[in-house]
Amino acid sequence: MDWKSEWKPLFWIVLVFTGCFFLPIEMPRVQGAIMESLSLVKWYAREHVLLCLIPAFFIAGAVAVFVSQAAVMKYLGPNANKLLAYGVASVSGTILAVCSCTILPLFAGIYRMGAGLGPACAFLYSGPAINILAIVLTARILGPEMGIARALGAIVFAVVIGLLMHFFYRHEEAEKAALAPVMGEAEETRPLWQTALYFAAMVGILVFANWGRTDQLDGLWHTIYLAKWWLTGGFSVALALMLTTWFQLGPLRVLLAAVPALLLAILQPERPELAFTFGVIGLSVLSNLKSTRDGEMGQWFEESWDFAKKILPLLLIGVLIAGVLLGRPGQEGLIPSAWVASLVGGNSLGANLFASVFGAFMYFATLTEVPILQGLMGAGMGKGPALALLLAGPALSLPNMLVIRSVMGTKKTAVFVLLVMLMATLSGILYGAFF
Repeated sequence: MDWKSEWKPLFWIVLVFTGCFFLPIEMPRVQGAIMESLSLVKWYAREHVLLCLIPAFFIAGAVAVFVSQAAVMKYLGPNANKLLAYGVASVSGTILAVCSCTILPLFAGIYRMGAGLGPACAFLYSGPAINILAIVLTARILGPEMGIARALGAIVFAVVIGLLMHFFYRHEEAEKAALAPVMGEAEETRPLWQTALYFAAMVGILVFANWGRTDQLDGLWHTIYLAKWWLTGGFSVALALMLTTWFQLGPLRVLLAAVPALLLAILQPERPELAFTFGVIGLSVLSNLKSTRDGEMGQWFEESWDFAKKILPLLLIGVLIAGVLLGRPGQEGLIPSAWVASLVGGNSLGANLFASVFGAFMYFATLTEVPILQGLMGAGMGKGPALALLLAGPALSLPNMLVIRSVMGTKKTAVFVLLVMLMATLSGILYGAFF
């Protein structure tokens, strides 16, 4: 046996064993942190996996099947028009309105299809960062100057981070660009407008199923919230019609797959997530029937499942770790929240840096960052660190980092995360100096 090669696994075995042996489970804070971790992962499974991630997996799978690699290379590849590529990627969040975890299957899909590193990273950052509802809520609760700074900062961040990632890895991008012209134009199986409407229906389901409640009891956002499940149902019906006509699945099959969801929507209107669940099950069965496995529908299910089995376990592990360290919003993990509040006062470099690092590792569901910041600012948090957290937090999280690493490697992930933290810190310092 070559003992030199066995030192590394031995080291990790001893380290893990020692940690388990001396695990201080009798301490109240450790017990609380474990419960917070389990509570967070339960909340995440109930609120985000079904409504956010599963639709995102289906969209990512559809990108892999129904969008040709030539099209991705044309608009987002290393040889694409830079103004178009970065312009589209940097404002994608205004349409998607997703969190830092939901964007991951979509990012993995376009990156695997050949999108340039720069536009892909711009899309990865902007997806959760430029949520139009979150920006409006920020302006309303934390002040219009904070909302404007968040919106402008997020767009600029997306472009600058994308350009810097491209610059740092320009040699790899040059090799990718050299191979890109070899691919010819793919022959489309259906008109572009049909594909666009098909994706619009799925994005509509994703957006409106996750439309959050606001504190206001009137206005446009509240009206949309009241009608969210009607809008989600309308997009679902549109998707069913497209599957029947354009994908030739047959109206009887589609109807049978939709019957359980329709019955639950009628019999249990107060629990729309049940109808949504059975709608997802019906779509999964429909796309994986024996007669569809060799066609587009079967490929769609296979690609979606491939994203799910690679990404979901890492996300759940990351949520558990984040829960142990930081707890749920408003609750305590191993790191006391009082420490966080004491470290983000004023506008020093340390306060802004800590806010950006804390925000990057903490998991924020869509819109929850605003009330959390409101509480922290009430406890003495400076305006500069508040902006730094807003620009780093929604776009990153520990679960998010684990998945990004599995997609583009450790080094690129580290550079991406450090760029977000650095730019958030500098932006916070500048904002705090003026306001």
